[in-house]
Parts: sequence; structure tokens; C-alpha cells
Amino acid sequence: MSSTATLHTATGRRKTAVARVWMTEGTGEIEINGLAFEEYFPTIQLQNEVLRPFQEVNLVNKFDLKVVVKGSGHQGQSGAIKLAVSRALLLVNEEEFRPILKAAGLLTRDSRMKERKKPGQPGARKRFQFSKR
Repeated sequence: MSSTATLHTATGRRKTAVARVWMTEGTGEIEINGLAFEEYFPTIQLQNEVLRPFQEVNLVNKFDLKVVVKGSGHQGQSGAIKLAVSRALLLVNEEEFRPILKAAGLLTRDSRMKERKKPGQPGARKRFQFSKR
């Protein structure tokens, strides 16, 4: 990353994953937790989810990303990175990008999380078998 380029930082969350993104103008290099993008997310589906905000605003390979992501699994982490990238793009040009990203549903935090286990039962919703006698 060059020192003269403008640095944009943003945070995204999904399930229990938290992603922090540092975005600078560059050639499209993406580094996640010190690994190459294709190495960290081996499937095309997860890679496309991370790149979707760039595709929506036609800025593929215009920015370099350095990402630190913790918690959850690959699916939750890719969703967290997607939200963080969308928020970072707003810092670049909010007036132009906000309507596009909002229409694509990329600015909404997916609040679905695992429901906690309740006391006196084996899971969040499951009950122990009822016995009348």
C-alpha cells in the first residue's frame, strides 16, 4: 500500500464475525488475515460475496484491501467483509454510491444470530420429552 493514497477504514459484522477493512486506491490486491484472498476464501461463491460491493459500483480492481476478520465461520466472515467494504466505499463517494449500494441491500447489517440456549431445556427451542405418567 502506498503512503500517498487515501486510506478508508470501516467495520462490518455478521453472526459473530467482525471484520475491519483498510481500503486504499490500488490494483485490486486483497489480503485477509495475512493470507491471499483466493487462499482464505477457496470457493467462488465466497469470493463473489466479498467482491459484490465493487461490482455494484463498477470499481473492480481499483482498490487494495487489508482485512482483519475474527469469529464465526467462512460464511459469516464473508458477510462481515462485504458490509465493511460497502461502508468503506461510502467514504469514497457517498452521494453517488449510497443509492446503488442501498438498492442492492449491501448497507443493511444482517442481524440474524444464533439464539441462546435456555435453562431447563436441551437447546434454544427444543424441550425435553413430556411424560404424562
